[in-house]
Amino acid sequence: MSAVAAAVPGGRAWLAFAMATVVLFGVWGALSGLTASPAFPETLVYCVWALTMVPPALFVLWRNGWRVDRSPRAIVYGLLIGLLGAGGQMLLFKALAGGPAYFIFPIISLSPVITIALSFTLLRERTTRVGAIGVVLALLALPLLDLSLGRAEGEGVGWFVLALLIMLAWGVQAYFMKRANTVVRAESIFFYMTVGALALVPVAWRMTDFGQPIATGLQGPWLVAAIQVLNAVGALCLVYAFRYGKAIVVAPLTNAGGPLITAALSLVLAGVVPGPLKLVGLAMALVASVLLALEPERPTPID
Repeated sequence: MSAVAAAVPGGRAWLAFAMATVVLFGVWGALSGLTASPAFPETLVYCVWALTMVPPALFVLWRNGWRVDRSPRAIVYGLLIGLLGAGGQMLLFKALAGGPAYFIFPIISLSPVITIALSFTLLRERTTRVGAIGVVLALLALPLLDLSLGRAEGEGVGWFVLALLIMLAWGVQAYFMKRANTVVRAESIFFYMTVGALALVPVAWRMTDFGQPIATGLQGPWLVAAIQVLNAVGALCLVYAFRYGKAIVVAPLTNAGGPLITAALSLVLAGVVPGPLKLVGLAMALVASVLLALEPERPTPID
């Protein structure tokens, strides 16, 4: 991964990793619907996803000479980042069970607001006027990109509270991902993220209803693994994007760009025509992505 950064001219490594994240998350989002089946519940999808984190973690550790930062600071940062991400995913299962997805995902998609607020106030990150316009457009586009029409209204307000908690968890996670990259190697951060994800596998396993038939063939865990590995590698690229770039720019770019790719692929592969609001969101996300890509960035990465 460091070789990739060295090969990118002009200190734009953050952009290379951010765009890789956008593509991987976008393709993952477009293909995730293929595994949406009661025969392989989402709790088991989580278990498979956590396992797909292991190969890229081992790869980057091998590239780094199997060196893992064992300082208390590295362990706390890494596990905190991993548990915030994995815990948010676990809460998402419960939120979707009781509330409408077309309300939940727009709320979650605003997590960059949390990241930007923390990075602006605590890390004192700033951006140019071009970057600021891109950030605003990305934030405005996020709810439109995730907005989908449905009829289920959900019961009570529990799902709403859970959606807010997920938004908070993932926003804080991105902030700590950037903060940790200033003092801990990216490889160690991802290693501890993997440990955090695996730590919640027993919880997801216990939440699974094994009274129903579970698919075990190619349409079950193997297909899920092939799709979820895109998410795992995307998460690794995201760690490197935060290592080399500003959180105030990386967070909105990756959160807006991923749904842009997902929507485009859905249109091509499934013949799904986005509604007017999504078309506006797509246009805004595209402009935001271009502006954020033009943001002049000269970060000083850790070695």
